[in-house]
Amino acid sequence: MPLIPEEPQIHESAQGPRATAAAGRPVPTPRPVPGPRSAASPRPGRPGPGPARPAPPVPRPPAAGPAPADRAENRSDERTGPQIQLIPAPADGAIDAAEEAVDLLLESGRAPGDVLVLTTGEQHPWAAHELSFGEAAYWAQHDAREDVFFADAATLSRAADRPVVVVAINGGSDEDVARRLPEAIARATALLIVCGDPKHADAGLGAGV
Repeated sequence: MPLIPEEPQIHESAQGPRATAAAGRPVPTPRPVPGPRSAASPRPGRPGPGPARPAPPVPRPPAAGPAPADRAENRSDERTGPQIQLIPAPADGAIDAAEEAVDLLLESGRAPGDVLVLTTGEQHPWAAHELSFGEAAYWAQHDAREDVFFADAATLSRAADRPVVVVAINGGSDEDVARRLPEAIARATALLIVCGDPKHADAGLGAGV
């Protein structure tokens, strides 16, 4: 009876190259290949990642805006000027009132580029921050008309007309306010919103209407 040769046994050690490294030898980790910097990298000196400039003020509840009749007074000159709305506010709360008015404008569908915000006292924090990068870059954002723009009322001669102008009476003398408000009226093609003490606003509004 013929003998059937035994089939050769294939031991694990006789297999081809194994995927794992020999004991005691660490598996090399692939090194990342450096790539180009992201275009979204913030400009040096900017506070944190994200868009190049700070976003407009955080929206607040609609009840705090200029709409309620007990807080706002509407005035208008049908012959030549825009509608004028006065929102009573103390000097240290005028910027907050202006930001609330802007929030409501944007929520109602007004384009950000339609709105110009002016301060009669200290600069709005956004304007102060952007000016730290130079006036050329600051005014280039004004010319782009892509967002709400904040400026000192004293620089209004450099600003172009916009449908809505919001003035925060957060400082300055009565004479300064009376001089700036007619200029703001001339820049607003549809609506002027004045946030501040009505006593300080009346002289300027009376001269401009």
